[in-house]
Formats: sequence, structure tokens, C-alpha cells
Amino acid sequence: MEITVQWIRTSWTKRSRAGDAAALRNATPTGYPVLPAPPSFAQAIQMSEADGFEPHQSERDLREVGLSLRDEGDRLRVLARVEPLFGLPPRPRRPPAVRLRPGQWVRWQLNYRFSSAAGMQDWSYWLDTFNVAYGPVTADVFLSEPTVLVDESGPVR
Repeated sequence: MEITVQWIRTSWTKRSRAGDAAALRNATPTGYPVLPAPPSFAQAIQMSEADGFEPHQSERDLREVGLSLRDEGDRLRVLARVEPLFGLPPRPRRPPAVRLRPGQWVRWQLNYRFSSAAGMQDWSYWLDTFNVAYGPVTADVFLSEPTVLVDESGPVR
């Protein structure tokens, strides 16, 4: 069965936590049209404060994407991996894996925050959005509402 993965990483600093910069960051899409990719690859989109949140697309091997995917025959088990643990904001316990039937898709979001070891630099943040579809899809699949939404965003202060 076909598995389509799109990984979107948005990164920023404290400069984009309020005002016009935050509005620009918050307006970034959570899904893009699907581009053709080999079966064991994900479509990766990176956006950062440094370049005005312009999307940069590439392909990544699925092993490099923070997901655990297991085809269970009639369902796909999806679990976002938390990497790195030291970047997690406080949050309650993690949700369980999602099991998708053919024709379904999940959007899973995780956020992180980091400070420099000496505290000399600004805090930095990133948001990972994983869009995963099970079965054949159209190019606009991730532009619609997901079958399942898992939002693990925690407070970033």
C-alpha cells in the first residue's frame, strides 16, 4: 500500500514571537501539494525566520524523518518520534500511535524550544508538522482537513 509523507519544519527565534513577524510565521501552511517522490522518501519543506519563512523543498529518506511507520496489513501505524528530548516544552503524556485505514491521513505536530548552553543567545524554536497518508492520494490531499489531527504543541514561553 502506498504511504505518502510530508515533513514541514518551521524554525524561528524570539524575534518572531510577537507582532508582524509572528503573524508571518503563523500564516505558514501546514500542508503543501504533494510532489512525486520515490517510495522510501518523504517530501521535506523547511521554513525559517532567517529567510522570511520562504519554503524550501527537498526529498529526505524516510529513516531521516522523525516518524515510526509500520504497515500492519490493513492499517498503517504512525507515531511521531520526539527528537531531541531536551528540546521538549512541558506537556502531559504523549498520545498513542495512530492507526490509519486506506484513504485516511494524519497531521501530527510537535514543537520544540532551545537555549544556548551558556544562555548567551536567544531562545530558538521549531515546529515539526508531519502529514502522512495511507493509500493512493491526489496532489492536493494535504491541503484539506486531516482524518486525524494530533497536536502535541506545548508552551514555549
